[in-house]
Amino acid sequence: MTHRIVLLDMTTPARAEALRALLPAGFTFTHASEPGEAHQMAVIADADFAIAGQVAVSAAVLGAAGRLKLLHKWGVGVDNIDVEAARALGIRVARTTGSNALPVAEFTIGLMLAALRNIAFAHERLKQGEWRGPGQTPAEPRLLSGRTVGIVGLGAIGSNVARLLKGFGCRVLYAKRVPLPTADEATLGVTHAPLGELLAQSDIVSLHCPLTDETANLIDAAAFGRMKPGAILVNVARGGVVDEDALHAALASKRIAAAAMDVFSVEPLLADSKLLTLDNLVVTSHLAAVTTDTFEPTVRRMFENFRRTAEGEALPEADIVV
Repeated sequence: MTHRIVLLDMTTPARAEALRALLPAGFTFTHASEPGEAHQMAVIADADFAIAGQVAVSAAVLGAAGRLKLLHKWGVGVDNIDVEAARALGIRVARTTGSNALPVAEFTIGLMLAALRNIAFAHERLKQGEWRGPGQTPAEPRLLSGRTVGIVGLGAIGSNVARLLKGFGCRVLYAKRVPLPTADEATLGVTHAPLGELLAQSDIVSLHCPLTDETANLIDAAAFGRMKPGAILVNVARGGVVDEDALHAALASKRIAAAAMDVFSVEPLLADSKLLTLDNLVVTSHLAAVTTDTFEPTVRRMFENFRRTAEGEALPEADIVV
């Protein structure tokens, strides 16, 4: 029996071939070739297994999946999947917990440095023929070393950020609903703080929490008002965690010095977004989790979960969502 896997995101021919090269015996692979819910409904109709990366998977798409056994998130956050609809339809959902933790953590450090040192601004201006020297950048250039960094959400990614920051001699605060055991805090070199205190004390606020009803617009105008003047915000979590109108106002007024965003409330980010008019904002296109190094292990892990499901075996507990 052959099992059909469909990737609901569009992809390149080269990447599709790389995926096919890793298929277990008895499985075939195809992928979406155009955007939109109608096309997703068509390609998932006869799929046994599906993968979702950045595309939204609605109840309508899940309802069109007549034989789907497992929907796998490529990554961790499942806010783009209608999990309750999957539950109601009896469709299992899994994710690759922890697979992108180090790539996202390294990218986070890169965004911190880019914002602190005006790297993206200087790069873009020099490509346009403008030489910007000292005093001509949108924010005062500052070191990462020795700064106080506040991490909002200390899961696998946030913990890796904390580990990397040790090399910069940073003081690291973290906000989390349930604080870590004291021994784990000591190992990571972190101190728990309520969100308000973290915002007030941090030179850099780095977001690593999931998007939920509780965290939607968590960083709003009031939150920006609590942040230190001259602070920097980094968001590699989900766009909806930040109120983007409030972010624009805080950056335009220099209430905070700079920000770096890899995620947005609407993706792709619209070409006429007012965020793109800001010199003190670094923007990237949801790239933090993407590395060649982690491609094969992550794909093998998803494919192994498909094989396990097809053969009636249990999935690793950490990967199960539904």
